[in-house]
Amino acid sequence: MLTTLQTSYTDTRAGDLAWCLGGGPLPALAVRDLPLPGPDGLTDTPSRYGTATRGTLGSSATAISSAGSGGRTRTTSAGGATAGTLQLRLLGASHQVVITAGPGECLETVACMPGRRTPLPARVAEQVAGWEYEFAARIESLPPHVFAARAQEILALVDEHPRGLAGVFPGDPSAFTALVAQGSAERVLWRTWHAYPQEGRLVCTRSSLVVRGQLTAASPRAGGRCAMARPTVP
Repeated sequence: MLTTLQTSYTDTRAGDLAWCLGGGPLPALAVRDLPLPGPDGLTDTPSRYGTATRGTLGSSATAISSAGSGGRTRTTSAGGATAGTLQLRLLGASHQVVITAGPGECLETVACMPGRRTPLPARVAEQVAGWEYEFAARIESLPPHVFAARAQEILALVDEHPRGLAGVFPGDPSAFTALVAQGSAERVLWRTWHAYPQEGRLVCTRSSLVVRGQLTAASPRAGGRCAMARPTVP
């Protein structure tokens, strides 16, 4: 799902992005809510960041809305059972992902946050609210023609993805933020891309959230909340 963001593109840089886990919602330019299916036909799960009705992650018909902090978008779908909600939030050149399901709530932010000037972490692994959370980031530096082709490839992928959301800035088709997600109320995976055409850099992140105890092997613990380190290839 692709939308044009109703805002001007500010001269932010890839190095301005920081990561944080927890906290509250930031003002959003576009929001997409998706229901997370559960195994036992559980009822709807409300979130303080939005609401989703019954359905599966692959069959929802989702609306996009412009939303400020705490704004709501309604997802309607037929069939299936919902055990939680997944919310994708575009904040301009940054994003938030909010999961509300059985073990509890998890909120990931990758944004230009005041007072945090250190780069994204290369890797993070944490336990939060009954979940095992992992995050990885890398930055691609590309020549202009390669960057433009890569941008259009990603936007086409996300536009056709049943669980994707992308926002393009007016005036430059290669300036965008995009997210795709998949999973259930017990395991959620998502990827994001933040494009900075003025410097030819693409920030790529990959995250996972799994109910604690369901991982087949223990994951190494790296860093703490809002810890920072220079990105490497995941």
